[in-house]
Amino acid sequence: MFAPTSQPRVVGIAAGCVADRLFGDPRRGHPVALFGGAAAALERRTYADTRTAGALHTAVLLGGLALLGIAADRTALRRGAVAGALTTAATVFVSLGGTSLARTVEEMAHHLDRGDVDAARGLLPSLCGRDPAVLDEAGLARAALESVAENTSDAHVAPLLWAAIGGVPAVLVYRGANTLDAMIGHKSPRYHRFGWGAARFDDAANYLAARATAVLVAACAPVVGGSPVAALRAWKRDAHRHPSPNAGVAEAAFAGALGVRLGGPTQYAHELEIRPTLGDGPPPRVSDLRRAVRLSRAVQVAAAGVALGLSAVGRTGRRACPPC
Repeated sequence: MFAPTSQPRVVGIAAGCVADRLFGDPRRGHPVALFGGAAAALERRTYADTRTAGALHTAVLLGGLALLGIAADRTALRRGAVAGALTTAATVFVSLGGTSLARTVEEMAHHLDRGDVDAARGLLPSLCGRDPAVLDEAGLARAALESVAENTSDAHVAPLLWAAIGGVPAVLVYRGANTLDAMIGHKSPRYHRFGWGAARFDDAANYLAARATAVLVAACAPVVGGSPVAALRAWKRDAHRHPSPNAGVAEAAFAGALGVRLGGPTQYAHELEIRPTLGDGPPPRVSDLRRAVRLSRAVQVAAAGVALGLSAVGRTGRRACPPC
């Protein structure tokens, strides 16, 4: 018999996943965008070209989210199980990005099928930070597929795992860390030192999720006619060569599962990176983008099942994680 205190979290995670699948990201007033605006405003006061300044900036913002999450949790507890489930559902919903990711990539594939490269370029900034102006159809397909792989982990698997493990406070802190990493965690001249703390915190927060994603990609590979063995082999052989300790894991697993080759020259606004290749197959085509979306959705469903299972493991008198 499950402990009563585990039930609001289970119900909340399930409801949050359903809401994301039905609605995707809110187009206006998204809490993540509001947090990003607050972070940018604070940066104007805290910026200095040092690691210490960046670490303090990150700590203040994430500490604020932790306090907000704890307060929301306690308020929900006082109001009962329904309030707890609703609070968890709302937090999970605004933290997930899997549905919007899939819709954007499907739209890009549609534009590329029609030969409308300019329209496809216009969508790329919503997926990653690469310079779309220098990419042709093949480059856009590769960039989009790599974004699907990385964001399946960052925007879906990781939030669900943190929701299952730590409830509302953990999800808020994770989502804030991931947002800060996107804002200041890159190696541009301005953020090379200031963004160091945000990048390292995000690496730590995503470490488990990236590897869980790779396992789920291998398990779900047959959904798109892929090989679990190839996914695991590419992860083991290629992931460590990627500059990111986490993105390389997800991208290598996707490359192996889909039978494509990822990596190579990668142009950002601030620099050109020569990435190692991941996987053994040919460069991805537009049809592979659609396969990647199907694989990502299968992984999202599997991750939801894992999160619900973790949330429900607490039994009467024993809990694996704090009450929500």
